[in-house]
Amino acid sequence: MIGIPDFSTSEVLVLANRIFGRAGVVRPLPSYKDQNFWIEAESGKGVVLKIVNAGEPLEVIRLQQMAMQQAVQAGIPCPEMITTLSGENWGRAMKNGVHYWIWCMSHMPGRPIATLRYHNKKLLFDWGRTLGALDKALESLDVAFINQNTEWNLSNAASVITDKLVYVADIHIREWIEQVLKQYSAIPEEVWAGLRQSTIHNDANDHNFLVNPSGFSAMGGGQISAVLDFGDMVKAHTINELAIATAYACLDKEHPIQVIGEVAKGYHSVNPLSETELSVLFVLVCMRLSVSICMAAKEQALRPQDAYIGVSQGPIRRTIPRLAAINMKTATAVLRVACGYSASPKQSQIKAYLATQITQTRRVPVVSGLESEDALVIDLGVDSPLVAGDPIQNVAAVLGSRIVTEMEKHNKQVAVGRYNEPRLLYNAPFFKTGTRLTDESRTIHLGMDFFAPVGTMVFAPLAGTIHAFAFNPLPQDYGGVVLLKHLTPEGEDFYTLYGHLSRASLLDKKVGQEVRSGDPLGELGSEAENVGWPPHLHFQVMVDDLGLGTDFPGVALASERNVWTELSPDPNEICGIASRCFPPEKPSKANTWSKRQLRLGANLSLGYDEPVKVLRGWKQYLFDETGRRYIDGYNNVPHVGHAHPRIVEAACRQMSILNTNTRYLHDAILEYAEALCKTLPAPLSVCYFLNSASEANELALRMARTATRQKDLMVLDAAYHGHTTSLIDISPYKHNGPGGNGPPNWVHTLPLPDLFRGAYKAEDLLAGTKYAQAVYAKIEELKATGRGVCGFIAETCPSVGGQLFLPKGYLSTVYQAIREGGGVCIADEVQTGLGRIGTHFWAFEAHGVVPDMVIMGKPLGNGHPIGVLVTTPEIAAAFHNGMEFFSTFGGNPVSCVVGREVLNVVQEENWMAHAKHVGDRLWGQLRVLQSDFPIIGDVRGSGLFGGVELVRDALQTPADREAQYVVNRMRAHGILIGTDGPFHNVVKIRPPMPFDIENADLLVNRFGEILHELISIRP
Repeated sequence: MIGIPDFSTSEVLVLANRIFGRAGVVRPLPSYKDQNFWIEAESGKGVVLKIVNAGEPLEVIRLQQMAMQQAVQAGIPCPEMITTLSGENWGRAMKNGVHYWIWCMSHMPGRPIATLRYHNKKLLFDWGRTLGALDKALESLDVAFINQNTEWNLSNAASVITDKLVYVADIHIREWIEQVLKQYSAIPEEVWAGLRQSTIHNDANDHNFLVNPSGFSAMGGGQISAVLDFGDMVKAHTINELAIATAYACLDKEHPIQVIGEVAKGYHSVNPLSETELSVLFVLVCMRLSVSICMAAKEQALRPQDAYIGVSQGPIRRTIPRLAAINMKTATAVLRVACGYSASPKQSQIKAYLATQITQTRRVPVVSGLESEDALVIDLGVDSPLVAGDPIQNVAAVLGSRIVTEMEKHNKQVAVGRYNEPRLLYNAPFFKTGTRLTDESRTIHLGMDFFAPVGTMVFAPLAGTIHAFAFNPLPQDYGGVVLLKHLTPEGEDFYTLYGHLSRASLLDKKVGQEVRSGDPLGELGSEAENVGWPPHLHFQVMVDDLGLGTDFPGVALASERNVWTELSPDPNEICGIASRCFPPEKPSKANTWSKRQLRLGANLSLGYDEPVKVLRGWKQYLFDETGRRYIDGYNNVPHVGHAHPRIVEAACRQMSILNTNTRYLHDAILEYAEALCKTLPAPLSVCYFLNSASEANELALRMARTATRQKDLMVLDAAYHGHTTSLIDISPYKHNGPGGNGPPNWVHTLPLPDLFRGAYKAEDLLAGTKYAQAVYAKIEELKATGRGVCGFIAETCPSVGGQLFLPKGYLSTVYQAIREGGGVCIADEVQTGLGRIGTHFWAFEAHGVVPDMVIMGKPLGNGHPIGVLVTTPEIAAAFHNGMEFFSTFGGNPVSCVVGREVLNVVQEENWMAHAKHVGDRLWGQLRVLQSDFPIIGDVRGSGLFGGVELVRDALQTPADREAQYVVNRMRAHGILIGTDGPFHNVVKIRPPMPFDIENADLLVNRFGEILHELISIRP
């Protein structure tokens, strides 16, 4: 490009010192047509030196400086000008006989938005808000003398694209640009004439807006700290400004239109956008990106060595397929709602019209047999008993059979499915937004369903004309579908859609054919014709068909629910089914959260900055109130998977027969005890059944004291063994934490044998023995005071301690020392039993030791409350000292049948081998990540138990805020994991055992993406 300056950093340093009296380290900054340099002074503060393109007149520089001054006066963060040594606002430099204007400004804090890998909603809103305020500040600035014919003036986009499209080699990109240009050209002149014009920055891209990341919150953080580069200002349509900014904001985003909407919302909050402006915003965004592609294609042909030209081309090309999938009218509806308008300007008129017609339309049942005053309205929501967690159980024949049973139970010919209901029924690929398991899928039902026998007649409640009809053959599509067009008295059109009609129903249809109120439209198709649905009518109302015709979606994304429910209002405004027929509305998440704060203790904690409301679980997945799927990488309690059908069936079967206590003889408890003991080494053979691991650990204390006649107990630092008073006493994680009072004098804390953070490291082959020496020292201390040792209790793999694996030789040495001192050894296997670590059924087996007592808990019942203590005959005999042991419902038949079935499932479905197979891949891939990210201090795991410890530096400073950021961002991506460890910097991963290779790969990939994000926002 003609006139681009070419000064070296050494030349710049001379100029800066001679003209502005500035010195320091010179660093080049990116620029398209000028040269920019950051001169960092020894004080840390610096200036930016700008050497202007030789073709730029002085008036343009003066205008930029005026714009910056007006922006600063309006409270917008902008650089301040640095005058020359002679007091001027600019100077001159010469090279190779060419004169260049040179000026200087303060260096602004922050980093370009483009350098951040994650843009949260608050940042996007602030980007828009700042831009809206800037445009207001620039309104009075006169730029009449500026060349308005610049190629970067979006008003000239059509001619730029037409001229340079030939340079775009990619045929798919070129076709998209041609389509965008066609849509742009179709906008009437009167629309453009009605748009406001003003002076705009004209280059509000993500390199010209700086941000100060505030902390590491995945929910907040990020505020605009500076607006840079006023060198492209023009007078143009004001909406162009927002289009330019959002064109860059939406790059590489999974939901680009939602991002555009969030920035527009911020802009609108300070500089209100008209409905007309919003109607052209999306096409202008696409036009800006098209201009960028075309300009870059030509410039790269001329200057292939200039990397800056193509800086945004990769993200643009990756984003185009997502933009191409967005209907322009749909985009406008999303943007309207984001800015507080209704999704369609026709909405209020059409709803008002329907209200005047309800008396008539409710007299015409949409299907024969419907009773509007006494209808059977069924629940097909996320937690409905009619819906299964297993997708195989929701296929047409099986789901249909359950619905028919419900109809027969109530003696009804028709069952009604609700509008605006989140459902788990939509599994076809076209409902998904991406290929990953946790990518958002459409779940919100936009119509009403009327389930009835094949051949049931369908009628039109409202008069209209046939606008379109088709047979949509894809699985879970509409099958036979008819779209009627209706008109209000004012001439506003709207539509009703009738899906799942038989093929025969379409044979006599013609576009434009008149349909009277009460006319038959056809009949319900068979299961085969319904492309994967039981026989039913899908009935939907649309205030605008968006040009989609019979492809108008019947199901929406939960993230766009407010938009689509405005475009498709409640069909019951036509059907008129009595409100008493509908089940009560389910509480919203906000309502549930509010009630929880009122009715439950405040120290009952919730996970994540944005809590998850869970309504259903299946295998290794959880589903929230919108039907969003999450990979449960956190919850070890449902050991063999949420809602395992064998466990559910066993519990229901026994519950229907008997559930009582152990004062009676019953075989279930004995069968379970025998099966459990077969998994344990001798002499562990006597069982005590309770309702929780806390009860089991309490009992272990009693038994140890009875057997040894001593009280002093040794525990590991950071340990947690339960929530009762005695167990808080033996849990340093609790009694040394907030609200704790420290340990009682009978509890003795041993150093946590942490091979990463402790005194002895993993490379020390004798680390285990060295850590164990503390036990001998404690025993000697006790002896010196005339006291003995009662025992030692520890999780075999300390979980709250940071998902640790004890070093080789530690447990064997400790057990030997404790027994020599007269104490007993208690293994808490709540977290690691039943094959979780992949190599052994019980984690203590990996250490070649046999405890005197083994504590088992939560996973034994797959969520059913079970606790078990297994011990030796000798300890059991000592405990039988005349005081009765009785747990009212410990060992009840239902619990024992459930526990036995969990054990059967673990063994028969070979979950231990599965855990090893998946775990080897999971931890192996995480260790590969560790080599790329110094923030990962340690990866430790076996099977489906382990953790990733995050550190800030080589000193191993715990990265607790960073760990919290990671788990919250993983939650946003549909993967639930947690934090643990004494410093809360260990990301813990303990999923249900069905967690598979696909889940592991996705977890690692997302983890890596989020670490990239984290690095980009760390100070």
